Amino acid sequence: MTKRSEHPVLPPNPPSRSRRDVMLAMAIAGGAAACGFGGYAMALRSAGANATELEVRARDWDWLVGSWDVWHRRLTERLAGSNDWQEFTGKSVLWCTMGGLGNIDDNIVELPGGTYRGLTIRAFDPATDQWSIWWLDGRDPTRFDPPVIGKFEGDTGVFVGQDTFKGRPIIMRFRWLEVHGPRPHWEQAFSTDGGETWEINWENFFTRTSATPVPLATSREAGLPEQHDWDFLVGKWQVHNRRLKQRLVGSKQWEEFSNSLVNWQVLGGRGNVGDNVFNSPGGTYRGVSVRTFDPKTRQWRSWWLDGRNPSISEPVRGGFKEGVGTFIGDDVYQGRPIKVRSQWSRITPESVRWEQASSADGGATWETNWISDLKRAT
Repeated sequence: MTKRSEHPVLPPNPPSRSRRDVMLAMAIAGGAAACGFGGYAMALRSAGANATELEVRARDWDWLVGSWDVWHRRLTERLAGSNDWQEFTGKSVLWCTMGGLGNIDDNIVELPGGTYRGLTIRAFDPATDQWSIWWLDGRDPTRFDPPVIGKFEGDTGVFVGQDTFKGRPIIMRFRWLEVHGPRPHWEQAFSTDGGETWEINWENFFTRTSATPVPLATSREAGLPEQHDWDFLVGKWQVHNRRLKQRLVGSKQWEEFSNSLVNWQVLGGRGNVGDNVFNSPGGTYRGVSVRTFDPKTRQWRSWWLDGRNPSISEPVRGGFKEGVGTFIGDDVYQGRPIKVRSQWSRITPESVRWEQASSADGGATWETNWISDLKRAT
């Protein structure tokens, strides 16, 4: 721990790392690397969105795509009048999702008290012209922090949200500064007086090590067997879907459509992310699934973020037994509470089936409403 002045003296730029011997993992993850808007613009235009403006927004985070060494400094105590700062290092890698209207970054934070992993999810909402940013701390992978919301103007992005700190309501602010410079800078600040004054409590300075996202090292050597549960899903897939046109009304009418999926691992193997493009009868849309493993309960949680209305769903929870993964959670459908269940089965190196079902009677009976058959893409 050191006491620092308000303006820190930055360490010199580190030399670029050698290319890791993870070519296969890079090829897998590379499918999610580019921020190409592509055909998604046509789908959003058909939905009434301003595709030209959205193409600009889809480039908002281009400058952060890739791999980085990160230099941190943070206050040892927050909202206590402290001026004692800790300095430490870390690593970060960012991939685009949803054609650039979302992204994911995976982080290693080398705190003085021990290294931990963390995950950021970002998504753009065309209805508000703003980005939402959620953080998940790998030491408690059961929840996302409340989002901060905002946008970029020039080389600066400001994102603000409501939170609590030690039971005390605060406003939290993220700022990205000099984002197109050689060393982008992030800071976190808290306010207890409605934004009148701010205490900066954490700063990061980023130094690029690769323009291509290179997956961070896994931590399986000291891990748990469940960390391998989703190995089968890593890579690129083509998917055939059958979906009920109406749910929980006894309907037997199904619609069929295709989608593509790219899945890769995060959090040292204790998480994975899936970026999806659905060619549904109602129009093309995109979405992201995020899964994390909780060592305390030995269960996985799976969240969904729909690109048409960016928010993170309540998770389904569960695990794998005898080659079948079953995950159950609570939801609301057309104003009534229901239970939802997703299952992964028929798992081979080249194919897998996913099924979704709903229950309106607390899980006594289930109606399957969506069946997806995945085939590995070359």
